[in-house]
Amino acid sequence: MLSKMRAPRDGGSRLAIVFNGSPLFTGDAGGGESEIRRWIIENDWLEAIVALPEQLFYNTGISTYLWVLSNRKEKTRKGKVQLIDARQFWVQMGKSLGNKRRRIGDPSDKEKDPDHIGDLTKIFGNFRDGETRAFTEEDPITHQPVQRKRVVSRIFDNEDFGYRKITVERPLRLNFQASAGRIARLDDENGFKNLAASQKKDPAVRQREIEAGRQRQEEIRKFLRALGGKLHKDREAFLSHLRKSAKSSDIRLSPPELKAVLAALGERDETAEICRDRDGQPEADAGLRDTETVPLKENIEEYFKREVLPHVPDAWIDATKTKIGYEIPLNRHFYRYEPPRPLETIEKDIKKLESDILDLLKEVTA
Repeated sequence: MLSKMRAPRDGGSRLAIVFNGSPLFTGDAGGGESEIRRWIIENDWLEAIVALPEQLFYNTGISTYLWVLSNRKEKTRKGKVQLIDARQFWVQMGKSLGNKRRRIGDPSDKEKDPDHIGDLTKIFGNFRDGETRAFTEEDPITHQPVQRKRVVSRIFDNEDFGYRKITVERPLRLNFQASAGRIARLDDENGFKNLAASQKKDPAVRQREIEAGRQRQEEIRKFLRALGGKLHKDREAFLSHLRKSAKSSDIRLSPPELKAVLAALGERDETAEICRDRDGQPEADAGLRDTETVPLKENIEEYFKREVLPHVPDAWIDATKTKIGYEIPLNRHFYRYEPPRPLETIEKDIKKLESDILDLLKEVTA
């Protein structure tokens, strides 16, 4: 539909489409849905979103939202998005049509209806943040109808819906020990298991390769047992010890074998030294990797120092994995806190239910 809009120089276009709630927030940063929202908002095409009442349609009672898009925004609406909460703008139908039990009031349709459509049009036209309306609602405690004012219009900058998803890394810390239990874990490492495997079609050749692989496996096990059970908390120190022992034992570990040995003999240890790469930079521990969502309007470094470093001082941001996303949490912006009922009221209801249950049991056992 957006591709069919007239160019602004030709007068532009405005369109509206009804969606369910998924397009508001589905999809992670960098994903298809988020990128579509980003494309729409960064091009300043989103004018307003109206949250409609439930049970408006024949085949479903789910919540629906009206998206209003335009490439000819008024000057006051440039760079802004209006959210309208119209979920209370409905009247009950006299007779249901499938799942459709409500409709938006329109005096031109039924004379006694409140002019919901006219009021919503006025709210849209006013373009005022914090505009309110009074609604009749049931009090959760007294169950009596009461009049309450609710905010029905909020105005936001386009950037308010954007965020950066940052990847927070923590250093890999491992200890190493050539204990019997850890040596036994070699059998689970692919680099070690593949030593006793063969892809040859000739049965005799295949069997010879498998036997040679098994001998090599036993040779590595024997070598590791000879290392002793000392616990090493520095990978570089352990590698140095491993290489010296291998040289004196006249055994050379291939890269896949060395990788399998390190994976089997290593365990995470917060008290161990940091594992570093060839450039001396800390290696990231994939098991401790986490993500944080930082609003577009907030500085990443300030957020990181305030929210992350106090809890994990050794963490850092992998800037190569940072992604921009957009979501529209409409329900959050119109959230209304409802205090729980008094304990006395709850206790009274529980006692009444207990009494009703006892009465029913008496009827059954009588």
